[in-house]
Amino acid sequence: MDKNLSNKKEPLWTKDYILLLASNLLLFIGFYMLLTTLPYYVFEMGGSGSDVGMITAILVISAIFIRPFSGIALETANKKLFLALGIFICFIAIGNFTLANTVFAIMLIRFVHGFGWGVSTTTYGTIASDLVPISRRGEGMGYFSSAGTIAMSIGPPLGIMLMQKRGFSNLFVGATGSTLLALILIYFITIPKIETDSPGKGLKEFRSRLVEKGALFPSFLALLLGFTYGGITSFITLFGEEVGIENVGWFFTINAIFIFIIRYIAGRIFDEKGHFWVMVPGAIFSFLGVFILSYVKSTSTLILSAIIYGIGFGTVQPSLLAWAVNSAVPARRGAANATYFSAFDIGIGLGSVVLGNIGEVIGYSKMYRISSIPMVGLLIFYIIFGTKINQLE
Repeated sequence: MDKNLSNKKEPLWTKDYILLLASNLLLFIGFYMLLTTLPYYVFEMGGSGSDVGMITAILVISAIFIRPFSGIALETANKKLFLALGIFICFIAIGNFTLANTVFAIMLIRFVHGFGWGVSTTTYGTIASDLVPISRRGEGMGYFSSAGTIAMSIGPPLGIMLMQKRGFSNLFVGATGSTLLALILIYFITIPKIETDSPGKGLKEFRSRLVEKGALFPSFLALLLGFTYGGITSFITLFGEEVGIENVGWFFTINAIFIFIIRYIAGRIFDEKGHFWVMVPGAIFSFLGVFILSYVKSTSTLILSAIIYGIGFGTVQPSLLAWAVNSAVPARRGAANATYFSAFDIGIGLGSVVLGNIGEVIGYSKMYRISSIPMVGLLIFYIIFGTKINQLE
């Protein structure tokens, strides 16, 4: 990493960057409104706990499928139109949940939703990396990732409130409206043109462009992070019922607050000192947060686990994203984002399915104990391989 670059203070909070963050926030709010309420909708349609895991996994599967192709398309496509297409697919999918009256129908709509989610989130990340100065990449991508964090504190409680007081129809209207606003804001954003190399035309060249090799290691670590994260987000409401905590939504709110706070600090450290100084403590805090969650019996302990996990996740996730983006030349940022988010999504999907089946057998408390193990793996892999990479930068 060029230390001279990190000392420059190029402008970050431009009009386009702020609008992109706002649009991303609105898309994520609509997404998170459904994340914690769809399990109840699935149960109402006669589904099971494993069906809940599949509802998450099915979106991840379609998102993973489309992301590599999105990364290639972003090398030459109009990014603004491509982003609008992804958001529009999300808008159409969410708007059709009111028509779903079987678990299969929910899964089918969720599959379509995944295509839009994969296209839009990959493109958001690519545009953000184009707008953020390289000297402030860790800080800028940290703030960008915070849109999802803020949405995590707003979306779940808003979705649960609408579900409980207004019913599922109004819940879906609210999520659809938030997604529509995200689409409208895109119109006002000006995206810089990035010079690209001519894409390879042969099959071999096409395959090589599906994945950004330089982003593979941070993306693998993101997969481990996603595995644990998928278990938390998919089953926290069911876990709350198991241990008798009604206001389990506090976990999302407190967790989001501390993720947002720590990202400013972690981003500055990443830019100035490299990823070692954020990855090691972040992995430790992530492990401790989930491990404590597995022993939660009261709201106060739930809040403690949310604080600790928030510090860990808020340190590791944006650092891995910035690391993946920094590994690619400007023309390959779309592929780097696709590689990173595909790995993260694979982790979430695997975590939702594997941990969901484990939770049904042994209970969600013990399940969370098991889900803390990948954080140990993340730390070990990073110390063995990541520190060597850090020394070379």
